[in-house]
Amino acid sequence: MSHPLEPGLRQGLSALGLALDDRQVGQLLAYLDLLQKWNRVYNLTSVRSPAEMLTVHLLDSLSVVAPLRRQLGERPVSLLDVGSGGGLPGVVIAVCCPQVQVDCVDTVAKKAAFIQQVAATLQLPNLRGLHARVETLHGPYDVIASRAFASLPDFVSWSDGALAQQGVWMAMKGKRPEQELERLPKAIDVFHVEQLQVPGLDAERCLIWLRRAADVT
Repeated sequence: MSHPLEPGLRQGLSALGLALDDRQVGQLLAYLDLLQKWNRVYNLTSVRSPAEMLTVHLLDSLSVVAPLRRQLGERPVSLLDVGSGGGLPGVVIAVCCPQVQVDCVDTVAKKAAFIQQVAATLQLPNLRGLHARVETLHGPYDVIASRAFASLPDFVSWSDGALAQQGVWMAMKGKRPEQELERLPKAIDVFHVEQLQVPGLDAERCLIWLRRAADVT
């Protein structure tokens, strides 16, 4: 029996230009089910409706997959998802990009435990949940990602110790955060800002790419 949200997911993938195989589509739908199930007990997200979760969480996170692939190519890399909560976008990236080793870190133990459960249930060897403060991690990670986690200056400051020498930060934001961009230290280079179109979501989204300025050649 097919999943009630499968048509909406496939439509969204098509709009985003993402080609996933049936197994990956199944994993994303199973993840949605897990998120909904655990949410009743653990309050992982304020969004309760599965259809709304599909748009606000799943498709929103899927919108960064193509930009990430363009940035990284197909090489194996490590990615840290900071303040991951229920695993967004980390779980989605782990499903769509098997060559990326994804660690989702959260200060809330039950959220890290949820990620471990997702990794086991969906059979994702490239996914881990970490219960820690990002400041205590040393990586090194090629990419450090966040989705509505903190201001850009705080995000780069707290996670700087975990970023690889030539690594990049990827921050998912709503409207372009001009004030946050202005407050970034000179040592940080914003090398690309791109608008994201999330299917079915009538809201501004952008993706901000940053790196240490010393890395610019």
